[in-house]
Amino acid sequence: MVNLEDLKNEAHKLLKEGTVKYIIGYERGTNGLLPIPAFIKNPEDVERLIWDPTCVFNLTRFLVDEKRRKASEKEPDERPVGVIVKGCDSRALVVLLQEKFINRDDVYILGVSCEEAGVLDEKKLAKTLKGKKAKNIEFTKNDNFVVMTEDGKTEISAKEILAERCLECKANFPVIYDILLGEKVKRKSDKPFGSLEKFESLSKEERWTFWKEQLDKCIRCYACRSVCPMCYCDECVADTINFAVTADTTAEEKAQKIKWAEKSPVTSENFVYHLVRAIHLAGRCIDCGECERVCPLDIPLRLLNKKLEKEAKELFDYEVGFDPDQPSLVSSFKDEDPEDFIR
Repeated sequence: MVNLEDLKNEAHKLLKEGTVKYIIGYERGTNGLLPIPAFIKNPEDVERLIWDPTCVFNLTRFLVDEKRRKASEKEPDERPVGVIVKGCDSRALVVLLQEKFINRDDVYILGVSCEEAGVLDEKKLAKTLKGKKAKNIEFTKNDNFVVMTEDGKTEISAKEILAERCLECKANFPVIYDILLGEKVKRKSDKPFGSLEKFESLSKEERWTFWKEQLDKCIRCYACRSVCPMCYCDECVADTINFAVTADTTAEEKAQKIKWAEKSPVTSENFVYHLVRAIHLAGRCIDCGECERVCPLDIPLRLLNKKLEKEAKELFDYEVGFDPDQPSLVSSFKDEDPEDFIR
């Protein structure tokens, strides 16, 4: 089990010695149960850091912002940024390293092991508590969660309220790190794609009806794109709001800019946006589930990405985010790859 004081001590040491310029972690928020991202620059502020089952966010997303900020500075601080990562988050770092978006020297990785647990699903927790409000949640040694409500403490089996991605997790401890807190407890899911079983049992017509109903709800707020650590392009073909304009961009270039999807949230445009985005995440999505978590309309976006993850595994025996030296799925070819699509 991760000892919070050990995490704070490591963070304090890194900041005091100037090894990192700041640390990205979790701290208690003021509104609701979930924490907020913490950006710690001073050693004495490490007391703000927390680590518990509510730490659901994938903090590697902020490395995208850091790179852009660094590129805009005349004399940037070249020290690495410290970031606290879970197992799934560390796989996102591996993809960023594979794609040469960041260098290994850019980041100092404080890995935290989930061991036999993981992070919670707020909706599952609310359903389990039946109207009671959780004030605090902690890990226990027997892989349950201790939940504090107005009625006192209650112990709940972790599996009852774990996020769906944690139940299918392939890396419950970081695959890459500079410091590891907690133990390397290997856990293999019996059904790594279990969440797809119900969906895959549907006919093509039923799948079409399902996704039409889901994507009809989309308001194109782009929260899914904004939270994704893999969506780091300055200009996104699936999001026409993101048109990179510089001082040299001419009016003609602006006018001739190709629009793959219109901004209007109608079904046809929503399908283009979500399917193009899903295809661009094939072999890159590490199943952190952030896109689905932040969706204000509860669209099950994870299903799209999980299905493509399964296809990559079955067709090409490719698992994303485990080896930074491995070529990415779309940039590699093997003689034994299936070629049925070639006509």
